[in-house]
Amino acid sequence: MKYKELIEVARNAKNYSYSPYSKFRVGAAVLTKAGKIYSGCNIENSSYSLTICAERTALFKAISVGEREFVAIVISTDEKDFITPCGACRQVISDLAGNIEIILTNGSGKIKKFRTNDLLPHPFTPPNLE
Repeated sequence: MKYKELIEVARNAKNYSYSPYSKFRVGAAVLTKAGKIYSGCNIENSSYSLTICAERTALFKAISVGEREFVAIVISTDEKDFITPCGACRQVISDLAGNIEIILTNGSGKIKKFRTNDLLPHPFTPPNLE
């Protein structure tokens, strides 16, 4: 597994965070089944509802170039605690990537692992629309 590289890419993605309002930098990196890595950062807007999280940025970048199968996503922050994906990101990860591994890294470089279904045990997914 490319987890060491994936974690480094997520940590580096924080450097591109556009967070002038919250000063809360987040970087993410998603690993595809094909072994490719796509990064993302949070991008804020003065109208907070138009802000996009790092997790969705990374996944949307991968989806926009045709990726459809994912293995893991790393979320990296500068915080001392572990920060899990917000509700919107949990839904997007579940819907677009399924029950993948979610790896959290904090400001101290420590790691905590979950699976999507641990964080969103009863997701609304495409089969619910059938």
